[in-house]
Amino acid sequence: MMHYLFFDPTDIRVNLLPFTFTRPVAKLRIGILTIDEKWQKYLGEAQYGFLTQDYLQAKYPLNPGHTNVFINGSICPTEKLTEEIQALKMGEALVANQQLLAVCLASSADFSEDFSTFTVIESTENQFIQVNYTYDIFAKNGAAIEADFNLLTKGRTSQEIPAGNQWINKDKIFIEAGAKVSFSILNAETGPIYIGKNAEIMEGCKIRGPFAICEEAGLKMDAKIYGPTTVGPYCKVGGEVNNVVFYAYSNKGHDGFVGNSVIGEWVNMGADTNNSNLKNTYDEVKLWSYRSNKFEKTGLTFCGLMMADHAKCGINTMFNTGTVVGVGANIFGAGFPRNFIPSFSWGGAHGFETFVLHKFFKTAEAVCKRRNIELSEIDKNILKHVFEQSKTYRFWEQ
Repeated sequence: MMHYLFFDPTDIRVNLLPFTFTRPVAKLRIGILTIDEKWQKYLGEAQYGFLTQDYLQAKYPLNPGHTNVFINGSICPTEKLTEEIQALKMGEALVANQQLLAVCLASSADFSEDFSTFTVIESTENQFIQVNYTYDIFAKNGAAIEADFNLLTKGRTSQEIPAGNQWINKDKIFIEAGAKVSFSILNAETGPIYIGKNAEIMEGCKIRGPFAICEEAGLKMDAKIYGPTTVGPYCKVGGEVNNVVFYAYSNKGHDGFVGNSVIGEWVNMGADTNNSNLKNTYDEVKLWSYRSNKFEKTGLTFCGLMMADHAKCGINTMFNTGTVVGVGANIFGAGFPRNFIPSFSWGGAHGFETFVLHKFFKTAEAVCKRRNIELSEIDKNILKHVFEQSKTYRFWEQ
């Protein structure tokens, strides 16, 4: 059986921090599915694995075989790319725009992002979605939702929209088994609406596509959702949301605005949390870069909040345009906190101290327990590594 192994492109992985502190690049969610889930739908039955950072391999194993195709984890699949990758012979590398898309090798020891030693095959596909920067996750989410919607619903029939709801463009609305939608407005005129298995949309919600709510997730009453927005598995979301990707098990359960943002896993946003997504001057937004260790231009006028896994913020928290919040940070208090908040920060506009690991784990374990999930030793080891790796950014420790 063929083994497909997703590798982290070195430079791109750094561009995608803080989200890739805790997952391989291919585990990023954009559209409805994660990147590796998309590939599995296209490639079918096979063995899958990840060539990622050493400290992540226990959770995301390599799983190699005798014939391995290494796939760039930042690339979303298309039919043409799938055909080109499946046609690769041993030692052949699929390349586009001077970057490695995939290579077929007998051993992971032979892998290199430098494809000059391989037999190069130029890809004829030039329409694929690639995630190069954190803000690509929300900026390209509309196209990704459209592609995933077509992939997941092709040849299938949606559950009927329950009576009492209003809708526009019914053909672009798909409801999976077990989902509940009550007295809400579904407008798929501007893009598809996908409602996942056992998801719940409570009374009074207004949704404008493209929009996806994944398995077991929920929209709270009177939520106002502007696409392109994704609510990941087991998330609970309310208030006003505009072009946001929520990963999994995260909560924004109350009123407040979040826009042009990416929210990681196990995040909790206190009531009336708001972020700015547009500067008062309408200038281009700059965002903290872990590659250059400075703020860099994004090319975007609208760019809000990048909030990594296990981060939390208290009631009435206000985030400035283009804010990056690291893993495990806990933000609270009046005023706007700084635009770059390092991992495991504790505090806010008044200043920070370190959210020490034993206190962080106590909180994380309690949060996971509420969802009947145990914070595993593997997860703890990953978070310990991130704690040490991110120490250099906690300037108050220096």
